[in-house]
Amino acid sequence: MTDTTGVEAETTASHEALPETILQVENLGVEFWVDGEFYPAAIDMNYEVRRGEVLAIVGESGSGKSTSSMSLLGLLPENARVTGSIKLLGRELRGADPVTLRSLRGNEIAVIFQEPMTALNPVYTVGFQIMESLRSHDRGLAPSVAKEKAVDLLRMVEMPNPEQSFNKYPHQLSGGQRQRAMIAQSISCDPLLLIADEPTTALDVTVQAEVLDLLRNLHKRLDSAIILITHDMGVVADLADRIMVMKNGVVVEAGSVEQIFHDPKHPYTQQLLAAVPHLGLGVLETEPAVPDEVVTETSAVPSVSSIRERATEVADEIVETRTPVLAFEDVAIDYPKRGRIPAFRAAEHIDLAIYPGEIVGLVGESGSGKTTLGRAAIGLLPIAEGKLTAVGTDISKPSQKELFAIRRRTGIVFQDPASSLNPRMPIGESIGEPILLAGVAKGKDLDKRVEELLSQVELPKSYRNRFPHELSGGQRQRVGIARALALAPELLVADEPTSALDVSVQARFLDLLQELQQQLQFACLFISHDLAVVDILAHRIAVMHHGKLVETGTRDQILRGATDPYTQRLIAAVPVPNPEEQRVRREARAALLAATGSAES
Repeated sequence: MTDTTGVEAETTASHEALPETILQVENLGVEFWVDGEFYPAAIDMNYEVRRGEVLAIVGESGSGKSTSSMSLLGLLPENARVTGSIKLLGRELRGADPVTLRSLRGNEIAVIFQEPMTALNPVYTVGFQIMESLRSHDRGLAPSVAKEKAVDLLRMVEMPNPEQSFNKYPHQLSGGQRQRAMIAQSISCDPLLLIADEPTTALDVTVQAEVLDLLRNLHKRLDSAIILITHDMGVVADLADRIMVMKNGVVVEAGSVEQIFHDPKHPYTQQLLAAVPHLGLGVLETEPAVPDEVVTETSAVPSVSSIRERATEVADEIVETRTPVLAFEDVAIDYPKRGRIPAFRAAEHIDLAIYPGEIVGLVGESGSGKTTLGRAAIGLLPIAEGKLTAVGTDISKPSQKELFAIRRRTGIVFQDPASSLNPRMPIGESIGEPILLAGVAKGKDLDKRVEELLSQVELPKSYRNRFPHELSGGQRQRVGIARALALAPELLVADEPTSALDVSVQARFLDLLQELQQQLQFACLFISHDLAVVDILAHRIAVMHHGKLVETGTRDQILRGATDPYTQRLIAAVPVPNPEEQRVRREARAALLAATGSAES
């Protein structure tokens, strides 16, 4: 049953005191026709969004967040059926003809998609695409005027060198710059309503903070409304006014941001908040209790406090007098010349050691050199200077035979398991392939080993015959771990393994990784831009900036006693899932940036 207590309480206030209602949704339902049957994706949704307001829709993947929001503009496949009422300023949109919907898209309702690289056209410059949006809604607009407006929009979203960026293609921009270009295109026609679908999921914390500041300033400047779709509760605390929590297509709870964070009523909301990493504490200050009688899929979600406590216990046991599994000694790494891109030094003066049973978190922005170190650690990139030792072998100038030997004793978990797994191969074969190629087992022994690995990562043995597309994101990531652990490695490199996972799936994944690491005692280099995740999992943290390690130390030394200005800025940019605390952090970050900027000038 839908719990709309918070919404009803707000609507009892006098309508004269409330801002204008832009969007009103009543009894919205979305179903998909699959194999002769309708499957519900959103059920009986009721909500409204007012001018100048940010409504956050939160929940796990598959809860119906994006599907219900895309139905507002008719952006659903042909097998979808939408019921109920969708009114924009009192005008009914459900059942509107394609011409009407086309005129609304971009003009009155705009969308910021999760992945701008796939949403922007790769064969046109970003400037041309913004001009196209402007001229499609104003046929009489001259090209020169449209270009001038496009540059102004890029300047408004704080794009570096807007005149030059106007002529760049999407692939020539960084992730944060592409997201800014998409925001510029979305707001080009001053829309009444902006739908932001996971706008910061793949962004570094500093870029994310900039995008959130940008959205906050723009929606106040334009007095528009925003529907924010996200699973990042820190982002919700930073930007939202009201929250709507969804599970299995149903709105289970709705209310103000303060009410949901501090007094959640529904057990699922309590479980969702309990799984949220909290920088500095590893968990929310008040961890909601989950009633014993409530038994759901997410009841098995471990609280992040338990994961962090276990990491602290292990950290006390690690003795650095042992031989490190991985050691960088004054290492430099170069990327060779490729086409028009000249050779450049990606990392230099790297000194870092990881010991058996230890997890070291490697953090920093995109382009800082994190993944470069991870790839070099298992011999996928050569080093230019210094000494690199992995699993007891000097791979500074390795032969192919030495590389083959160390790769049997190392493993890697990639950021996107969907692209790292063969889509035409059942997951049982993907997991068993390293074992078969290494000559460790075959036939029935191989089948038995694959089943053991599936059990280790808590997947049913029957899943061995499923293909990657038949699994959820969290399940595919578990397959990636099983494949990486197939040869019982002494060193595991985890490259952004949780960036695209929901908080509850992420908590289960981190708990599983920690259990396996303690059981098998492999050393782990955990690469991430999520400092809250690193805070609950890592024993030590290394911070990278522009190819150099700027600070290394224990978790508490780095996150609660950082001395390097870059580390301080990085930590200040992390949103925390507490509205009042996040407001204070945002003001402190602004003061820190102002002080840093004045010092640098």
